[in-house]
Amino acid sequence: MSTTSPFDLSGKTAVVTGARRGIGMAMAVALAEAGADIIGVSANLEAEGSAVGHAVTALGRSFTAMRADFADRAAVHQLAADLTAAGPIDILVNNGGTIARTPAAQHPDDMWDQVIEVNLSSQFILSREVGRQMLERGSGKIIFTASLLSFQGGINVPGYTASKSGIAGLTKALANEWAPRGVNVNAIAPGYIATDNTQALQDDPDRERGILERIPAARWGRPDDLAGATVFLASPASDYIHGVVLPVDGGWLGR
Repeated sequence: MSTTSPFDLSGKTAVVTGARRGIGMAMAVALAEAGADIIGVSANLEAEGSAVGHAVTALGRSFTAMRADFADRAAVHQLAADLTAAGPIDILVNNGGTIARTPAAQHPDDMWDQVIEVNLSSQFILSREVGRQMLERGSGKIIFTASLLSFQGGINVPGYTASKSGIAGLTKALANEWAPRGVNVNAIAPGYIATDNTQALQDDPDRERGILERIPAARWGRPDDLAGATVFLASPASDYIHGVVLPVDGGWLGR
């Protein structure tokens, strides 16, 4: 009987997009705590001295910083090339994203296009390119950051809802093709997490009250509430799990 923990990621390399702060930083640190070396990617990630870099290296793991603008298709292709050239990627966490809040009747084309490009198209491209090497090796873990709006419609965020619903479908589509070849593709759907993306909701007394009244856990989530689910889906403990969108929402969807 093996004495190795099924959650041990020692010797693995994980890419985390949107790693500079918030949920992405929490995911990167959690994977490092489990033993993985980290390649962090964000549009404005500092080459040296970032908070996430310090947190990862303090755990004795290596940290490599990369920058990419996920709204720029050419930059995403370049990132994919840089990652595949960097060596085997064992874990890809597609967390980078954006949100734009405007009522649907006033939602402009450029806002829609940017959100879809960042949240959906760029993530497919990165998964396709990194995933191709995983398929050649017969192993790998891909984790998307979905949303409660992968299940629901939201208010004043039509592009974001469409993109996150697309992520749920993409998770299942890739899993259907890649599960037989040893690559796990799953997603985490965070609930209402206290980050910059939800600051407008936190600052609106009526919306915040309505949100808290609906959450059985009776609090906003914290970025580190995503840590356990991230490590689980990145580790051998989830080897027979494919195509799942796992809510981490304080009970919101069960209400």
